[in-house]
Amino acid sequence: MTRTNGRAPDDPRELRFERGFTDSAPGSVLACFGQTRVLCTATYSDGVPPFLQGKGQGWLTAEYSMLPSSTTSRKSRDRNGRVDGRSVEIQRLIGRSLRAIVDLKKMTERTVWIDCDVLQADGGTRTTAISGAYVALHDLYVHMDGRRVLRGWPLMSQVAAVSVGIVSGEVLCDLDYREDSRAEVDMNLVKTDVGEYVEVQGSAEGATFGRDRLNELLDVGDRGLEKIFAAQRSVLELS
Repeated sequence: MTRTNGRAPDDPRELRFERGFTDSAPGSVLACFGQTRVLCTATYSDGVPPFLQGKGQGWLTAEYSMLPSSTTSRKSRDRNGRVDGRSVEIQRLIGRSLRAIVDLKKMTERTVWIDCDVLQADGGTRTTAISGAYVALHDLYVHMDGRRVLRGWPLMSQVAAVSVGIVSGEVLCDLDYREDSRAEVDMNLVKTDVGEYVEVQGSAEGATFGRDRLNELLDVGDRGLEKIFAAQRSVLELS
């Protein structure tokens, strides 16, 4: 099948991480995967949740939302602290993904807040959020290190995420909405740059799939993730 911009099956969409997108948050990144755009900010506050008090370590949590105009039909805002089930599931995924690469003991008793707000949705909002949040988190820790509030560098590796799927019998990486809406199999991969999976979420939407196809999905996703890791390193000027 012909893909947008003529990209290959294992090519992610055009990637862009714009650091310092807002002035108020120490870590602030506009993450763009094609037409999907997510504002990822990272801030911190003193103190930790009650279950961690006195343990000498920090905490990291995430929130996720979609702005009303992020989709073609207006999405209602969450009201009175009530968050829809999809948003709850995604923000928990973002939090798990980032905590997997953070040494919380290096933070002392402080809480990092990751906020991911979808400005425009064209598929893959959760994977865009995770990949962009890593860049925002890196910048926050640089800020915290400059203020001498860390016990050491907390980041143990990079983390990124990408969607893969089977569309019209073909395995594709980083599906946009047009592809995702027709996918027979849909999967999200979260992985570190040292080769460890954090999470694999997959389901048969229109057809079941066998072990060979699962391996193919993982292989195509891994090739896409390597390109996302490279884009993160490039924007952060990491070797």
